[in-house]
Amino acid sequence: MEYITIQKNITSSPRKLRLVADMVRKMNPYSALDTLQFTRNAAAVPLAKAIKTVIANAGTKEVLAFKSIEINEGLKMKRYRVGTAGRGRGRPYKKKTAHIKIILTDEVQLKESKVTKATKVTKVKPEEVAKDKIVEVIERKEQKS
Repeated sequence: MEYITIQKNITSSPRKLRLVADMVRKMNPYSALDTLQFTRNAAAVPLAKAIKTVIANAGTKEVLAFKSIEINEGLKMKRYRVGTAGRGRGRPYKKKTAHIKIILTDEVQLKESKVTKATKVTKVKPEEVAKDKIVEVIERKEQKS
């Protein structure tokens, strides 16, 4: 089942929020909260709040994973900075806001990876590797002579 939360008009720019969201996107929600607690970026606070909200929406589920974290642009508030242009004029600027949409799922998704002969890894004991190398060296000496 999916659990959704949408936080609108967060007073942080979308670019700053995306940097923090990319950092925790691959984690599970509980470890993401731990990471955000020690992140020095100011955008970590509203993102942590949104994650706590979606966890509360999910209830007491043990296995949760992020299905998606979306950071979109919100409204832009038009403001003027007075005194910077001289002669009593003001310079306009826009305060950007963001929307956060988080979707959690309790379904476990296993990713299948293609295994080829080149990437196939087998566990071998170190003693066996040493014996194989010794045998190779002896065979080379016999071939040369």
